[in-house]
Amino acid sequence: MNDRSVIEIQGQDRIKFLQNLVTNDVSGLSQGPVYSAILTPQGKFMADFFLIERGDSILMDIHQQLAGDILKRLNMYRLRADVQLGLTDMIVSRGVDDAPQGAVMDPRHPDMGWRFYGDSDLSQPNIDWTARRIAAGVPDYPQDLTTDSYILEMGFERLNGVNFKKGCYVGQEVTARMKHKTELKKGLVRLTFAQTAPTSGEIVTEHGKPAGYVSSASGTQALGYLRFDRGNGISCNGIQITKVEPLIT
Repeated sequence: MNDRSVIEIQGQDRIKFLQNLVTNDVSGLSQGPVYSAILTPQGKFMADFFLIERGDSILMDIHQQLAGDILKRLNMYRLRADVQLGLTDMIVSRGVDDAPQGAVMDPRHPDMGWRFYGDSDLSQPNIDWTARRIAAGVPDYPQDLTTDSYILEMGFERLNGVNFKKGCYVGQEVTARMKHKTELKKGLVRLTFAQTAPTSGEIVTEHGKPAGYVSSASGTQALGYLRFDRGNGISCNGIQITKVEPLIT
Protein backbone atom coordinates (compact mmCIF):
# COMPACT_ATOMS: atom_id res chain seq x y z
CA MET A 1 0.00 0.00 0.00
CA ASN A 2 2.30 2.77 -1.24
CA ASP A 3 -0.42 5.40 -0.74
CA ARG A 4 -0.32 5.12 3.09
CA SER A 5 1.88 6.78 5.69
CA VAL A 6 2.28 5.92 9.36
CA ILE A 7 2.61 8.62 12.03
CA GLU A 8 3.89 7.52 15.44
CA ILE A 9 2.43 9.21 18.52
CA GLN A 10 4.30 8.85 21.81
CA GLY A 11 4.27 10.41 25.27
CA GLN A 12 2.30 10.05 28.49
CA ASP A 13 -0.55 12.29 27.23
CA ARG A 14 -1.05 10.51 23.89
CA ILE A 15 -4.48 9.04 24.73
CA LYS A 16 -5.88 12.24 26.25
CA PHE A 17 -4.41 14.27 23.40
CA LEU A 18 -6.14 12.20 20.71
CA GLN A 19 -9.36 11.87 22.69
CA ASN A 20 -9.83 15.65 22.50
CA LEU A 21 -9.29 15.76 18.73
CA VAL A 22 -10.69 12.71 16.93
CA THR A 23 -14.23 11.49 16.32
CA ASN A 24 -13.93 8.08 17.97
CA ASP A 25 -13.19 6.84 21.48
CA VAL A 26 -9.51 5.93 21.78
CA SER A 27 -9.62 4.90 25.45
CA GLY A 28 -10.03 1.26 24.40
CA LEU A 29 -7.13 1.02 21.96
CA SER A 30 -5.69 -1.87 23.97
CA GLN A 31 -8.70 -3.89 22.76
CA GLY A 32 -7.96 -3.36 19.08
CA PRO A 33 -7.61 -0.80 16.27
CA VAL A 34 -9.90 2.21 16.01
CA TYR A 35 -11.14 3.88 12.83
CA SER A 36 -11.59 7.62 13.25
CA ALA A 37 -11.36 11.06 11.66
CA ILE A 38 -10.31 14.64 12.30
CA LEU A 39 -12.84 17.33 11.40
CA THR A 40 -12.80 21.08 10.90
CA PRO A 41 -14.50 23.21 13.58
CA GLN A 42 -17.44 23.37 11.13
CA GLY A 43 -17.75 19.57 11.23
CA LYS A 44 -16.33 18.93 7.76
CA PHE A 45 -14.03 16.01 6.96
CA MET A 46 -10.28 16.64 7.06
CA ALA A 47 -8.80 13.15 7.27
CA ASP A 48 -9.68 9.58 8.19
CA PHE A 49 -7.24 7.05 9.61
CA PHE A 50 -6.69 3.95 11.70
CA LEU A 51 -5.20 4.14 15.20
CA ILE A 52 -3.27 1.11 16.46
CA GLU A 53 -1.63 0.64 19.83
CA ARG A 54 1.96 -0.58 19.55
CA GLY A 55 3.68 -0.84 22.94
CA ASP A 56 4.05 2.68 24.35
CA SER A 57 3.15 4.24 20.99
CA ILE A 58 0.06 4.79 18.89
CA LEU A 59 0.37 4.37 15.14
CA MET A 60 -1.79 6.50 12.84
CA ASP A 61 -2.30 4.81 9.46
CA ILE A 62 -3.31 7.64 7.11
CA HIS A 63 -3.34 8.42 3.38
CA GLN A 64 0.03 9.85 2.38
CA GLN A 65 -1.58 12.91 0.75
CA LEU A 66 -3.00 13.88 4.16
CA ALA A 67 -0.11 12.89 6.41
CA GLY A 68 1.95 16.09 6.19
CA ASP A 69 -0.93 18.48 6.87
CA ILE A 70 -2.34 16.35 9.68
CA LEU A 71 1.08 16.06 11.32
CA LYS A 72 1.37 19.87 11.27
CA ARG A 73 -2.12 20.20 12.73
CA LEU A 74 -1.42 17.69 15.49
CA ASN A 75 1.75 19.58 16.41
CA MET A 76 -0.26 22.82 16.50
CA TYR A 77 -2.72 21.29 18.99
CA ARG A 78 0.04 19.69 21.09
CA LEU A 79 0.86 22.83 23.13
CA ARG A 80 2.30 21.67 26.51
CA ALA A 81 1.03 18.08 26.29
CA ASP A 82 3.59 15.31 26.79
CA VAL A 83 3.25 14.08 23.20
CA GLN A 84 5.86 13.39 20.53
CA LEU A 85 4.90 13.01 16.87
CA GLY A 86 6.78 11.84 13.81
CA LEU A 87 6.49 10.12 10.46
CA THR A 88 7.87 6.58 10.29
CA ASP A 89 9.18 4.41 7.47
CA MET A 90 6.67 1.65 8.20
CA ILE A 91 5.02 -0.11 5.29
CA VAL A 92 1.29 -0.85 5.44
CA SER A 93 0.26 -4.28 4.13
CA ARG A 94 -3.22 -5.75 3.80
CA GLY A 95 -4.97 -8.94 2.85
CA VAL A 96 -7.98 -11.10 3.56
CA ASP A 97 -6.53 -14.58 4.27
CA ASP A 98 -3.75 -16.00 6.45
CA ALA A 99 -3.02 -12.84 8.40
CA PRO A 100 0.62 -12.57 9.53
CA GLN A 101 1.38 -12.50 13.24
CA GLY A 102 0.83 -9.00 14.58
CA ALA A 103 -1.75 -8.02 11.96
CA VAL A 104 -4.96 -6.24 13.03
CA MET A 105 -8.42 -6.56 11.55
CA ASP A 106 -9.93 -3.61 9.70
CA PRO A 107 -12.53 -2.20 12.15
CA ARG A 108 -14.77 -0.77 9.43
CA HIS A 109 -16.13 -4.04 8.04
CA PRO A 110 -15.15 -7.74 8.37
CA ASP A 111 -14.79 -8.10 4.60
CA MET A 112 -12.01 -5.48 4.52
CA GLY A 113 -9.55 -8.00 5.94
CA TRP A 114 -6.36 -7.33 7.90
CA ARG A 115 -3.67 -4.66 8.02
CA PHE A 116 -0.04 -5.12 9.03
CA TYR A 117 2.67 -2.59 9.91
CA GLY A 118 6.33 -3.43 9.39
CA ASP A 119 9.44 -2.95 7.27
CA SER A 120 8.36 -5.13 4.32
CA ASP A 121 5.26 -5.45 2.15
CA LEU A 122 3.25 -8.57 3.02
CA SER A 123 0.16 -7.58 1.05
CA GLN A 124 -1.78 -10.32 -0.72
CA PRO A 125 -1.76 -9.80 -4.50
CA ASN A 126 -4.65 -9.89 -6.97
CA ILE A 127 -7.35 -8.59 -4.64
CA ASP A 128 -9.79 -6.12 -6.18
CA TRP A 129 -10.03 -3.78 -3.22
CA THR A 130 -12.30 -1.34 -5.02
CA ALA A 131 -14.88 -4.06 -5.67
CA ARG A 132 -14.55 -5.23 -2.07
CA ARG A 133 -15.00 -1.69 -0.74
CA ILE A 134 -18.08 -1.09 -2.82
CA ALA A 135 -19.66 -4.40 -1.80
CA ALA A 136 -19.00 -3.53 1.86
CA GLY A 137 -20.15 0.08 1.47
CA VAL A 138 -16.80 1.55 2.56
CA PRO A 139 -15.90 5.00 1.18
CA ASP A 140 -12.26 5.91 0.60
CA TYR A 141 -10.18 9.07 0.33
CA PRO A 142 -9.79 10.78 -2.10
CA GLN A 143 -12.36 9.12 -4.37
CA ASP A 144 -15.40 9.21 -2.07
CA LEU A 145 -14.38 11.30 0.95
CA THR A 146 -13.66 14.98 0.31
CA THR A 147 -13.26 18.15 2.33
CA ASP A 148 -16.96 18.86 1.62
CA SER A 149 -18.02 15.62 3.35
CA TYR A 150 -19.89 15.33 6.62
CA ILE A 151 -18.95 12.02 8.19
CA LEU A 152 -22.50 10.99 9.12
CA GLU A 153 -23.56 11.44 5.49
CA MET A 154 -20.65 9.17 4.54
CA GLY A 155 -21.65 6.30 6.82
CA PHE A 156 -19.10 6.72 9.63
CA GLU A 157 -21.56 5.56 12.27
CA ARG A 158 -22.10 2.29 10.39
CA LEU A 159 -18.33 1.97 9.87
CA ASN A 160 -17.53 2.33 13.60
CA GLY A 161 -15.81 5.66 12.99
CA VAL A 162 -17.61 7.95 15.45
CA ASN A 163 -18.62 7.80 19.10
CA PHE A 164 -21.43 9.92 20.55
CA LYS A 165 -20.62 9.35 24.24
CA LYS A 166 -16.90 10.14 24.42
CA GLY A 167 -17.20 13.90 24.96
CA CYS A 168 -15.97 16.89 23.03
CA TYR A 169 -13.66 16.92 20.02
CA VAL A 170 -13.14 19.33 17.14
CA GLY A 171 -16.36 19.46 15.08
CA GLN A 172 -18.33 17.47 17.69
CA GLU A 173 -21.17 19.97 18.08
CA VAL A 174 -22.09 19.92 14.38
CA THR A 175 -21.83 16.12 14.23
CA ALA A 176 -24.01 15.65 17.32
CA ARG A 177 -26.62 18.05 15.97
CA MET A 178 -26.78 16.13 12.69
CA LYS A 179 -27.23 12.91 14.65
CA HIS A 180 -29.90 14.01 17.09
CA LYS A 181 -31.73 16.98 15.55
CA THR A 182 -31.82 16.48 11.78
CA GLU A 183 -32.88 13.85 9.28
CA LEU A 184 -30.18 13.20 6.71
CA LYS A 185 -31.55 13.92 3.24
CA LYS A 186 -28.45 13.03 1.22
CA GLY A 187 -25.42 10.86 1.60
CA LEU A 188 -23.42 7.81 0.59
CA VAL A 189 -25.18 5.20 -1.59
CA ARG A 190 -24.32 1.99 -3.39
CA LEU A 191 -25.59 2.08 -6.96
CA THR A 192 -26.27 -0.71 -9.40
CA PHE A 193 -26.13 0.22 -13.10
CA ALA A 194 -27.80 -1.42 -16.09
CA GLN A 195 -24.30 -1.92 -17.55
CA THR A 196 -20.70 -1.17 -16.59
CA ALA A 197 -20.75 1.70 -14.12
CA PRO A 198 -18.87 4.94 -14.83
CA THR A 199 -16.07 5.62 -12.36
CA SER A 200 -17.20 9.23 -11.93
CA GLY A 201 -19.80 11.66 -13.19
CA GLU A 202 -22.91 13.60 -12.26
CA ILE A 203 -26.11 11.72 -11.41
CA VAL A 204 -29.20 13.31 -12.95
CA THR A 205 -32.94 12.67 -12.83
CA GLU A 206 -35.00 11.73 -15.87
CA HIS A 207 -35.75 15.45 -16.23
CA GLY A 208 -32.06 16.40 -16.13
CA LYS A 209 -31.97 17.77 -12.58
CA PRO A 210 -28.72 17.21 -10.62
CA ALA A 211 -29.14 14.52 -7.98
CA GLY A 212 -25.59 13.66 -6.91
CA TYR A 213 -22.46 12.06 -8.30
CA VAL A 214 -20.61 8.77 -8.72
CA SER A 215 -17.27 8.61 -6.88
CA SER A 216 -15.89 5.08 -7.48
CA ALA A 217 -16.98 2.00 -9.40
CA SER A 218 -16.27 -1.64 -10.19
CA GLY A 219 -18.26 -3.69 -12.67
CA THR A 220 -21.90 -2.64 -12.55
CA GLN A 221 -21.73 -1.29 -9.00
CA ALA A 222 -20.56 2.06 -7.70
CA LEU A 223 -20.44 4.28 -4.67
CA GLY A 224 -21.84 7.76 -4.90
CA TYR A 225 -23.42 10.69 -3.12
CA LEU A 226 -27.14 11.22 -3.68
CA ARG A 227 -30.11 13.34 -2.69
CA PHE A 228 -32.52 10.72 -1.39
CA ASP A 229 -35.61 12.50 -2.73
CA ARG A 230 -34.26 12.08 -6.26
CA GLY A 231 -33.54 8.37 -6.22
CA ASN A 232 -35.96 7.26 -8.95
CA GLY A 233 -35.35 7.32 -12.70
CA ILE A 234 -31.76 8.47 -12.31
CA SER A 235 -28.72 7.92 -14.51
CA CYS A 236 -25.06 8.85 -14.85
CA ASN A 237 -23.31 9.50 -18.17
CA GLY A 238 -26.42 8.20 -19.92
CA ILE A 239 -26.35 4.82 -18.11
CA GLN A 240 -29.46 3.93 -16.14
CA ILE A 241 -29.20 3.27 -12.39
CA THR A 242 -31.41 0.31 -11.52
CA LYS A 243 -30.89 0.09 -7.73
CA VAL A 244 -30.06 2.55 -4.95
CA GLU A 245 -28.96 1.44 -1.48
CA PRO A 246 -28.43 4.20 1.14
CA LEU A 247 -25.34 3.54 3.28
CA ILE A 248 -25.55 6.25 5.91
CA THR A 249 -26.46 3.91 8.81
